[in-house]
Amino acid sequence: MTVPVVPLSGLPERVTIYEVGPRDGLQNEKAIVPAEVKAEFVTRLADAGLRTIETTSFVHPKWVPQLADAEQLLDILPRSPRLRYPVLVPNERGLDRALANGVTEIAIFGSATETFARRNLNRTVDESLAMFAPVVERARAEGLWVRAYVSMVCGDPWEGDVPVEQVVSVASRMMDMGCSQLSLGDTIGVGTPGQVTALIEALTEAGVGTDRLAVHFHDTYGQALANTLAALRAGVTVVDASAGGLGGCPYAESATGNLPTEDLVWMLNGLGVETGVDLAGLVSTSRWMAGRLGRPSPSRVVQALSPESE
Repeated sequence: MTVPVVPLSGLPERVTIYEVGPRDGLQNEKAIVPAEVKAEFVTRLADAGLRTIETTSFVHPKWVPQLADAEQLLDILPRSPRLRYPVLVPNERGLDRALANGVTEIAIFGSATETFARRNLNRTVDESLAMFAPVVERARAEGLWVRAYVSMVCGDPWEGDVPVEQVVSVASRMMDMGCSQLSLGDTIGVGTPGQVTALIEALTEAGVGTDRLAVHFHDTYGQALANTLAALRAGVTVVDASAGGLGGCPYAESATGNLPTEDLVWMLNGLGVETGVDLAGLVSTSRWMAGRLGRPSPSRVVQALSPESE
């Protein structure tokens, strides 16, 4: 089955998919996935045309045991100038590990709300930003590319609705540190297109333009694709997605899986927007990983294009 191509006006010609499956997708898995399997997952994703693949995190193994093999994984991954392997770095100790392993791109992760900052980082928002500042400064001095994640941009399970002004304040402070890109995370998937549009417009007015923005949607309420389309219409051209819809958040139980990369590619293919991704190869990869995890992929496109559904 191929998708009919019917373009819409006001969309970018090309979208960069920032693949988070190996890191954000697997971090919530209780059964430890061997480093060799993770490496094959990354390699298969690259073979399918994905060029930016967030591979792992240098958080303390106590907090995310699934990613305790970060050094081992990076050591066995094939390197190529055409591939980007960003890693998550929470603090200066994590940065030390990243630098020691030849990492050239990192991401820091903050929160727009106090409660989630406490639960995720055991710090207030101000304290977490103070922790990130020297990380970004050192990383930039070493020539690294730095991304900033901001979680809970549309809603928080403990605090409810999150005011746009609150998100803009935290996001602006992170970007003022010297980060190159800001990923807006609807961690519990409650956002809707109007909210997404208003947030992007507010950030643009605050000086954080769409050329420096990415979006990261969870599909808890089935809004991830609609929100992505709204972001694209607002000028965003970088979209986070997870192969097979893997993922969640270990510190927010209401956060279900990420936007499946396959569902995103199907929509973009139908809109005539280029991604450089081979959908068939991507579906095959997610089916392979689903087999390793012992359960079917939640991606609707993976389900629809699997042989048993034909």
